[in-house]
Parts: sequence; C-alpha cells; structure tokens
Amino acid sequence: MGMFERDTEIYRNRDALREDYQPDELVGRDEELERYKTALQPVINGEQPNNIFLYGKTGVGKTAGTRFLLDHLIEDAAQYEDIDLTVKMLNCDGLSSSYQIATRLVNKFRADSNQISTTGYPRATVYDMLWSELDDCGGTVIIVLDEVDHIEDDSILYQLPRARANGNLSEAKIGIVGISNDFSFRDNLSPKVKSSLCEEELQFPAYDANELIQILSQRAEVAFHEGVVDDGVIELCAAYGARDAGDARQSLDLLMKTGDLARDNDTDTITEDLVRDAREELERGRIREGISGLTQHGHLVLYALLTLEQQGETPVRSRDIRPRYTSFAEQVGVDPLVPRRMRDHLGELSMLGIISAVERNEGRRGGTYREYSTDMDVEMILNALEETVEQVGIHESVSEMVDQETTLSEYT
Repeated sequence: MGMFERDTEIYRNRDALREDYQPDELVGRDEELERYKTALQPVINGEQPNNIFLYGKTGVGKTAGTRFLLDHLIEDAAQYEDIDLTVKMLNCDGLSSSYQIATRLVNKFRADSNQISTTGYPRATVYDMLWSELDDCGGTVIIVLDEVDHIEDDSILYQLPRARANGNLSEAKIGIVGISNDFSFRDNLSPKVKSSLCEEELQFPAYDANELIQILSQRAEVAFHEGVVDDGVIELCAAYGARDAGDARQSLDLLMKTGDLARDNDTDTITEDLVRDAREELERGRIREGISGLTQHGHLVLYALLTLEQQGETPVRSRDIRPRYTSFAEQVGVDPLVPRRMRDHLGELSMLGIISAVERNEGRRGGTYREYSTDMDVEMILNALEETVEQVGIHESVSEMVDQETTLSEYT
C-alpha cells in the first residue's frame, strides 16, 4: 500500500467548485447576460463591435459571464463566412502602464518564436507594432482587458477604441471589453477615454442569497456524491456569501473548504457545523492576507473606520473618516494622505472584501458619493491590525477587545 491513496468518499469532481470551472449554463445572471448579449450583437451582424465596460465587485460573474458569452460568440460566428472573429483576453493585474499592456498585446498576436521584449522600445514603436499585428489579423477583433483598473495611465484606453477612426487601422475592426472591480475607476477616466471605452456600460450587482443558492446547487451537483451534502448547507453558504458582499467566489471557496474539512475529518456528510468552522478558518486567513498586503496608510484608514463602526457611526462617508484617520497618522508621525489617495485605500479595502462600499445618489443637488462600513469580524480585523493598534494606541471604542495598557483619548 502506498503512502497516498485516492479519496473519493466526498467529492465526485472537486474542480467543479474552482473559480476557473466553466459550467454549461451560467445561472443567477440572466438579466445581465441578456444585456451583454445585446451589446455583442453587432459582431454577428458583421458590424463594428461596441466597446463595452463592465464593472462590479469581485466574484459577481463579470469574467465568467464574459468567457461564457465569448465562447458562444466564437462558436456562432464560425457559421458565417463573412465573419472572421478573433478574441484576445489579457488580465491587467500587475500591469500598471499602457506601455506594458501594448507590449503584451503585441505578443498575444505573435508566435512564441517572435515575441518582443517588454521593455526598451519607444512607446510609439510599440503602438505601430500593435496596429500592424491587428491589421495582419484582420476581421473583427475583440480585446478583453480584465482588471483594467490596474492601468495607471489611460493612453492605451484612448488609442485602442479610436485606432480605426484615427487611421491607424484599415483592415481590423476592434471592440474593447474593459472589466473593472473598482467602481471609482470609471469616474477617474478622462472624458475622451470615458466616451470611447464606456460606449456600452454594464454593471454587475452583488448576487443575492437566492442567486447564490442557484450557483452553489449547480456546482454541488457536479462536485459531490449524492447524499453527501446535508439539507441547509447550500443555503447557509449562500447566506454567508450574500452577507459577504454577494461574492460567488467566496461562497464557492466556503463550500469547498467545508468539503475539505469533511474529508479531513473522515466524515460521511457535509454539515452546517462544518460550514461554520470552514467560514471561521477562511475569514481569518483572508483578513490576515488582505491586511498584510496593505501599506501603513491602508492600516490607518481601516483602523479609523473600524473605530467609527464600533461607535455605531457607520455607514460613513470618506470625508467623515478623514479627521480620525488624520489624527491616527499624526499619532504615528506620518503625513496624512490627500483625500483622493485616502479614498483609493478605501477602494482597495472594499475590493478585498474587508469593508463594504455602498453608492448613494442624491440627484443633482447632493450628487453621488459612497458610504463605507466594515464587512468582517471586528476582533479578527483588530488581531490582524495588532502592530498598528500598538503604534497608534487603543481607541476607547475597541478597548474592551484589546488586551493592552495604552488607551487613547477619544478622537474627534
């Protein structure tokens, strides 16, 4: 007998719970997919594609929906002799400049033996290479830029959608699909980019509990053996997911972690108690990982929001978080960030799922703004912020949760 034996008691196909699993049908996103399909319709008509901008939080089906529809679009376009469709997807995570995006797009169209270096060329030369590759490809080309909010300069976001109009392309008809987890990214685009890139806008809202039940039930049927999942398990995972910003990815991770605990404990079934154990493990790990990746200012912003939460003052606008954040920054001897940079940290915390951001619209008089609150267990966040709490001191709102001697007087 070997050291490792195949274990098949719980799982039939564990990979069905993974993020990259592509089901035959996408559930829980009917309305969004119908609008998305309409936005892609010009491709099948042989017309210039729309530029489409998708935004919504992590785990709400933007990338999965894009892959699903584009797979069908490629399949259906093949039936028409006058449509030559090419789709290229690029994840922009880790790429901050238009130059980096352009070089990687050039390489997407080139053979492995003919790749260009990602540094060392003038930007204009790289753009010329890109136009050449696109025209050589010809036909209809859809370029998907996933996590497009990582790009800090928007040159490429202006150049690509307008390449044909500007005379850079004569053969290829390009459509851009930009996908963003950051609601504020669109607001920060220059007007000329916004009018081109956001020709068709689709917002993917958070999943509600019923939609998450549909998704989890579909995946669980493939992932687990019959009779393994107790009644109530799917509903509990969905309820936690709906509470955690409606993130399907987190709900699937929770169901997989629960299955793993059942397998590790050598039990025959997956129970609600195991779901609760799995959630605590995952949440602790997610908070630790998310907070460890933040800068010192990110920690200070989070600590300020957390103390306001404990005083019952959330949801709260960034302008009302700022005085306390400023006080905390001064307490540790660093210059506070300007308001916009502080809001960037709130956006990052929201994207990580550690806090929640709700957009409010009070019309022309009040305008649009966001309100923030913490989304996770306060004691877990405090434990992960231990070093920051030590440097700043213990705010009285959290003094009962922290076992230290130094307590701050209340900040305004």
